[in-house]
Amino acid sequence: MSGPVALPETGTRSARDHALAVLRVRGVALGAALLPAAAAVVLLAGGITGRLGDGWDAVRWAAVAVAVPVLAAAAGVAAVIARARPAVSPTVQVEESAAPDLYRLIRDLADRLDVPPPSAIALTPDCDSWLEDRAHGARRGLPRLPGLLRPGGARRGDAPVLVIGSPFLWWMRVAELRALLAPVVAGTGPSAHPDIAAARRFVRGLDAAAAVAAAAGGPLPRRLAYDFVGWVARLLLRVGASHAAEMERMVAAAAAARAQRVDYGLRVVAQEQVGLAYAGWDRLLTRVALPAWRTGRWPERLDAGVVAALTELSRRDRLAEGFATRLGERPACDLLEEPGAVDRAVSLLAARLFHDGPAEPGPDWAPVDWPQYPDEVVDRIWRTEAARLFAVLRATENPTLAELIDRLVGEAAAAGGGTEELAARIGAVVAREAAAREGAVRAGTASGDAGEVVPLPSGGFPLQPPRSGRDLLAEHITAAVCCAAVDTAGAAPGLDWLDGPALLVDGERRADLARPVLALAEEADPQPLRDWLAAVGVRHDKPIRLV
Repeated sequence: MSGPVALPETGTRSARDHALAVLRVRGVALGAALLPAAAAVVLLAGGITGRLGDGWDAVRWAAVAVAVPVLAAAAGVAAVIARARPAVSPTVQVEESAAPDLYRLIRDLADRLDVPPPSAIALTPDCDSWLEDRAHGARRGLPRLPGLLRPGGARRGDAPVLVIGSPFLWWMRVAELRALLAPVVAGTGPSAHPDIAAARRFVRGLDAAAAVAAAAGGPLPRRLAYDFVGWVARLLLRVGASHAAEMERMVAAAAAARAQRVDYGLRVVAQEQVGLAYAGWDRLLTRVALPAWRTGRWPERLDAGVVAALTELSRRDRLAEGFATRLGERPACDLLEEPGAVDRAVSLLAARLFHDGPAEPGPDWAPVDWPQYPDEVVDRIWRTEAARLFAVLRATENPTLAELIDRLVGEAAAAGGGTEELAARIGAVVAREAAAREGAVRAGTASGDAGEVVPLPSGGFPLQPPRSGRDLLAEHITAAVCCAAVDTAGAAPGLDWLDGPALLVDGERRADLARPVLALAEEADPQPLRDWLAAVGVRHDKPIRLV
């Protein structure tokens, strides 16, 4: 397309008006920085031409004394803002050769909306989609991935990058995805407007400069200089914040209005699928993926797992009836040449984002496919936790479930009837092991090429709050009981798509173990658990196989 895209007026002021207001903040700041220098130039020129006599000498040199440090400070602030790299969301960028049909769909959508197409497409392990400007200089992406994918770094171009939530590709149908992305793709029109683009670059530069200043260290003079830069950047951000927010709101309104001409009716259905996909993705990450990550395994097909989880939800929940019939239509992931490779790359990124896992697979960070999940993850979790619990209880070499119950009841009686001390010991051991694993991950990252890895917050973005000692004690007791059931009652580890690790007895999931375990963990009452063991046929006098 040629020329800037016109924006419809929204309310009393357009997005362009607010963009110009943001740019006026930049102009005022520049004028304030140049004002002392301009005054000094006028005074010096007046002295040279003789228009200002000797009586102005004191004022003239005072102006020069003020102008020089102000210009130096302004140049330093401008240099930091110009060199600061705005934050880029960690994503997996998909080359056009890896998804020609997807690129074709997006270009056709842009043509129907009469806007420029995005410069590239990237995927994020989240249920969201947006446009991201990555034209600010060269950037470092995630470690290079084999095949037709490359990390979510920069691709130069005027148009922004379209970031799509990967769960949408696997759960939504092609028509639903097109309808969902219409308002997002329509945003490339306002992004092409020069005033709006300039205002956004200015705000992103200030935000990046403030972040650089906050992270600066070194000698005291250097820290003071960066503190000044950060103060200036934050001041300008505060002054222009309201106009920037209104600009973005009106840009979104203009994009939504433009998108109404494309698949408006289908978009209502697509929005319903967004909520369902978010619920399935959240359950999959917290109940299924997180336990695997804690054992040093990362599920390599998380997006395919979303489909399984939502299909299971549609089977259980009457409110979800009818969603399973959608699976007969063409899924949006068919727009990818190699869905498995894309799913693997996104799954590894999800482990980095939400669990702070290593950037590359290794001996202690291995992928696991869903058929192997029960044996490689569930059974391993149970036996590791059972071994930890027996170690804390100082059990014998060949511990049994009966010994576990007796020792736990005995310790509770010695402590006055409560299990708080044992729960605290379990929590301390788990915390030490987690700290050791995090240190090993950090050491492994430092020994590699750290320049190729996008820096993420320490600990990632936690999916769950820290577990209490009482929760950990109940979890470890459950693990020991499940190990005994597998070893003596013919039970088997299993995977429930909505609830994670599950105990299967005669091929059916037993979901009634929580209550008797809580009675033992919280009240030191062993009788409900003994009754459950007898009903299932678990031999509590037989040794438990540990890792």
